[in-house]
Amino acid sequence: MTYPRFIQIHTLHSYSAALLNRDDSGMAKRLPMGDAIRTRISSQCLKRHWRVAEDRHALSTLGVPMAVRSRETLALVRDELVRNGVSEALAQTAVEALRFGGLLDKAGKVRKGDEAVKTGQAVLLGTAEIKYLVERCTALAREHQDEDGLKAAVAAFLKNESANIVALKHGSGLESALFGRMVTSDVLAQRDAAVYVAHAFTVHEAQVENDYFTVVDDLLREAGEQGSAGIFDTELASGLYYGYVVVDVPQLVANLEGIAASECFNASPDRRELAAQVVHHLLHLIATVSPGAKRGSTAPFGYANLMLVETGDWQPRSLSAAFETALPLRGHDIRNAAVDRIAQELKKHDAAYGALDRGFVALNPADIPNAKHYSLDKLANWVQTRIVKGA
Repeated sequence: MTYPRFIQIHTLHSYSAALLNRDDSGMAKRLPMGDAIRTRISSQCLKRHWRVAEDRHALSTLGVPMAVRSRETLALVRDELVRNGVSEALAQTAVEALRFGGLLDKAGKVRKGDEAVKTGQAVLLGTAEIKYLVERCTALAREHQDEDGLKAAVAAFLKNESANIVALKHGSGLESALFGRMVTSDVLAQRDAAVYVAHAFTVHEAQVENDYFTVVDDLLREAGEQGSAGIFDTELASGLYYGYVVVDVPQLVANLEGIAASECFNASPDRRELAAQVVHHLLHLIATVSPGAKRGSTAPFGYANLMLVETGDWQPRSLSAAFETALPLRGHDIRNAAVDRIAQELKKHDAAYGALDRGFVALNPADIPNAKHYSLDKLANWVQTRIVKGA
């Protein structure tokens, strides 16, 4: 029996005249690879757009608590305490005790007001964790009306009830179950990522253009003045991008169900149903949700030209090597050439290591070895069924 331990997802997406992901200077991100410089989309950018997408396959529709990523989450907790009838002074004391008691951030100079509860970096807290902290601190504030007493009570709470925080069902939120949470806290639970996302890159040499544009001042124009209210430029890129994502099914089940990853396929199928639904939604998001800055002026929306999914219990491997030699930009159909490169790479892997179970979605005719052709819905259902059955 072959377990669907890893779900490997390979995609080709085409975008034209878009600024999908900017570097610190506002230019399209780049990646040196093989014989050419490529434009790329960072994994952080991709994950961000999948997390916050709002459509019928949004992660938020799965009924699992989400999370908040911010430097100011403790300010949110403080405001909730005030709404619960806690005085502003005690609410401030409580959240400062949370921060410097080891919940989020031991380091940093203690300041006053909002600055005292800002963490050094954006921290991911699940909505269930936030709710629990608000409830416990509200109760402690009602028991301890002096600031020193409340500070000591919160410190004791963090020390004595850390196991309760860690044990909260879906406490750290669906995002951390998927993409992990790295924390230095003594209290919060770290989560190993169950979804691994590579940086997407163009299968050919970077194609970029500096877009020069002006802004017209309507009132000055009506007054007869020539010229513009501003002159700007930005970089736009076009390309066909190869993307690669791996879902570690046992780790995802462990993160969602609170069981050991090693027990994933020994557990009853109902313990894998939520993970299977999550992957079903994730496949739709990967195929149809586009990243992109400057959306208002570039409309960078496109569905996958190809989505190839492999399942099996072997260690994953990318097919990026198929594009170490950049595809030439002229003389052939780049989309078909990219699909053919992937097919040829798969044939080499199959001959050397054996074939995995495969299914794919393609806009153009594609000869993918040892793979079945599906619509996106049927492909997602096929993967979902495999996960639930565990085979």
